[in-house]
Amino acid sequence: MQLTGAQIVIECLKEQGVDTVFGYPGGAILNLYDELYKHSSEIRHVLTSHEQGAAHAADGYARSTGKVGVCLATSGPGATNLVTGIATAYMDSVPMVAITCNVGVSLLGKDSFQEIDITGITMPITKHNFIVKNVEDLAATMRRAFMIAQTGRPGPVLVDIPKDVTANKTKFVSTVIRKPLRVADTILPKDLEDAALLIEKAQKPIVFVGGGGVISDASEEIAKFVSLVDAPVCDTLMGKGAYDGTKSNYTGMLGMHGTKTSNLAVQQCDLLIVIGARFSDRVFGNAASFASNAKILQIDVDPAEINKNIKIDSEIIGDIKEVLLRLNQIVKQQEHKEWMQHILEMKETYPLSDPSDGLSGPQVVETIFEMTNGEAIISTEVGQHQMWAAQFYNYKQPRTFLTSGGLGTMGYGLGASIGAQIANPDKQVINIAGDGCFRMNMNEIATAVREQLPLIQVVINNHVLGMVRQWQSLFYGQRYSHTILNDSVDFVKLSEAMGADAERATTIDEFKEIFKKALASKTPYVIECVIDSDDKVWPMVAPGKPIDEVMSADD
Repeated sequence: MQLTGAQIVIECLKEQGVDTVFGYPGGAILNLYDELYKHSSEIRHVLTSHEQGAAHAADGYARSTGKVGVCLATSGPGATNLVTGIATAYMDSVPMVAITCNVGVSLLGKDSFQEIDITGITMPITKHNFIVKNVEDLAATMRRAFMIAQTGRPGPVLVDIPKDVTANKTKFVSTVIRKPLRVADTILPKDLEDAALLIEKAQKPIVFVGGGGVISDASEEIAKFVSLVDAPVCDTLMGKGAYDGTKSNYTGMLGMHGTKTSNLAVQQCDLLIVIGARFSDRVFGNAASFASNAKILQIDVDPAEINKNIKIDSEIIGDIKEVLLRLNQIVKQQEHKEWMQHILEMKETYPLSDPSDGLSGPQVVETIFEMTNGEAIISTEVGQHQMWAAQFYNYKQPRTFLTSGGLGTMGYGLGASIGAQIANPDKQVINIAGDGCFRMNMNEIATAVREQLPLIQVVINNHVLGMVRQWQSLFYGQRYSHTILNDSVDFVKLSEAMGADAERATTIDEFKEIFKKALASKTPYVIECVIDSDDKVWPMVAPGKPIDEVMSADD
């Protein structure tokens, strides 16, 4: 049948099982929006307050479900407003397809109104991108975009379509889309045997889980593997929930704001088993001293991550789930009683603590965990509150912690929480923000109200840019250059003006009372929590220092 380019895009979305898209219309994309109008019963369109919010919402939808998130924007500034969200998804390996529409083919390259080379701009921050100048190529390109976004290490793909291509017609033949196969042909028997031998020789192993464990849906396989190895488990920011954070052998996050137990254990272990983690600088601190007493076994789907930042001893390349399914068949049951007892003693000696007086970020996060029984989906912005959310909420399931790890995007969490709440209507979604981050994209509260979402927005307000101030306190002689937010912004009134319920808490008892009301609410609820400006995230490793040189509040 003959269809316009806009109709083909819609049919391709339906082929992929897309039920929700996030976006903002404009002149160049009007043909596509006209078709969306006609298919509103099949594809839900969420109009965000800003295109960046649309990209973050598509990201949150994807992270919380494992499906491909989809966002739309028009040409020029509409497309460029997606860039931060696309880069966020790229750094954290999130499957996303961003669809932009450009000026007509004949107007490209002529500085036309709202023309921008969005494929050139996004080339470094996408797995692949396309500009489709011929309607005959559109269906194949859309299908390829979704395949690339999901295959191997996931990531964002951009498809830019000139306006006349969305209007032109061509023959369209629908097809049945098959789910991409997991990467398994790179899993070599010799690599599996070498890994099993390293594990059998180890006396003090530790398992280090990253975002790949979440992305590959390998939680069950990780749990079985950890039991076979008889090892403690630490994780990255992105790996939260891949292993149950309430287990006794879980030691917490590793790295700059990791637990003292995790950092010391990695420095003391004789085998570090790395599952789907990329050795971020925030994890290893000082590369020369990192896990210097250990052999390192790395399991990853992306061969580019092998020996990139840290020299390793053995690797297995392939999808985490597929690797562990095979490894669990050949690894013999291990036993490390003395090592495991040592880990438990360190956990008792070096617990996470909150040295603050009065209402604090850790108190708020612990209360959220207790009052949700750890069953909520938590999203965050970036900064001190993000670290407290990682430290003091014990994530029991994967895809329940959504945060910008690689790019560190302030303004990410609220959009992500909207995407996650729409994708998971039966779960409670809570975004934890700092006041500096909330300012960046707080207009998305209006989106949450329009969509009647029951999400909860917690703003931990210390009236400063907390994490930057912490660095200024510790490393810049307390010179607080432009990090003090001592203005008269009233987040409660602003939230109410956008249609949300909103209250302010200054004590933990007030927070508990308000949070209980928020949990019962069926509409967006904003809770501002006022804390001290000088509260800090502890423990902390100074940049470039070995991870066992951990500072506490006492230090």
